[in-house]
Amino acid sequence: MIHRAILGSVERMFAILLEHYKGKWPFWLSPRQAIVCPLSNESQAYGQEVKELIDAAGYYDIDSSDRTIQKKVREAQLAQYNYILVVGKEEVKTKQVSVRVRDKQEHSVKSIPELLKHFKDETDAFH
Repeated sequence: MIHRAILGSVERMFAILLEHYKGKWPFWLSPRQAIVCPLSNESQAYGQEVKELIDAAGYYDIDSSDRTIQKKVREAQLAQYNYILVVGKEEVKTKQVSVRVRDKQEHSVKSIPELLKHFKDETDAFH
């Protein structure tokens, strides 16, 4: 009888990664890398534009619900998104996004090209 444990190896490796990262996947491995959270209906169109730009670069997600921004951000934190991109009136005017990092208190404001370069640099750092 020939014994092959290909899937067992994959499952063990997945378990090791889960345990090592404690469910907080690094950016390059995360299934939830970034989410766009528009503040209101007024910033919804720009939020969709940002989503399309980051989607074209290989990153994705948008919370287009009508919930408050606090609830959107809290749910994104609980879902372990690496980056939460908040878009409001000021960001629409300046064509930027407010960037919240999963485990850090500080926030920054970046243009879309700066953000995509940051994402690429972070992904390249692990390869």
